[in-house]
Amino acid sequence: MVESDITHDMKDMALGLGADFVGIVGPAIFENPDYAGNKPQDVMPDLKSVVIIGVSVPNGAFDTLPKGRAEYTNTLMAGTATLRIIAFQIAKFIERKGYKATIAPSEGSEFGYWYADRETLKADFSFKYASYYAGLGNFGMNHLLITKDFGARIRMTAILTDAPFAEDERTLLPLVNDACSSCMKCVEICPAGALTKEGTIHREKCAEYMFNVLGGLRCGMCLKVCPLY
Repeated sequence: MVESDITHDMKDMALGLGADFVGIVGPAIFENPDYAGNKPQDVMPDLKSVVIIGVSVPNGAFDTLPKGRAEYTNTLMAGTATLRIIAFQIAKFIERKGYKATIAPSEGSEFGYWYADRETLKADFSFKYASYYAGLGNFGMNHLLITKDFGARIRMTAILTDAPFAEDERTLLPLVNDACSSCMKCVEICPAGALTKEGTIHREKCAEYMFNVLGGLRCGMCLKVCPLY
């Protein structure tokens, strides 16, 4: 049974708590042959829905980069804290409706904890891949999700649940944003050389730069120069 009523109520609640967008996908997309990440159903075998919740990040956090990396990182973490409060309330709502829910971490490393696999640098599943199939946006050359209203200047979290939420009707965008082919600003600005014009990302270079060169602060230069916001 598809829970249309609680889907509507859940989305309204998330937006009322401060979310800027909400999307839902089922676990089947993670069985696609083009998906190379981990699967959330390995965490929750009876998974029925992945709920993506996002907030936009204030533009001022990007304007001061690179000198303002401390302020930028602090602003991102504030976005993460906001999302966790929203997601916690949504998870409680889901459980009051008779289902179970748990919140997936939004980054490989936050607040002193390491969530991703240290060797592959992959999390339990790709939020961006789920968001693409939820119709929330498509990918940039910086390998970030490009949303229609906020570009890549966003933070996201996800809830795994056995609630059979109703997925939105949607038309998938091209996988890579059309504007990226004639831009390449993120590739050119990347101080770690982690991005290539062929569309490859070297995650280990990005991680090395953030954790060793910047001491754990986030970089943000590929977002600063992206014109799509």
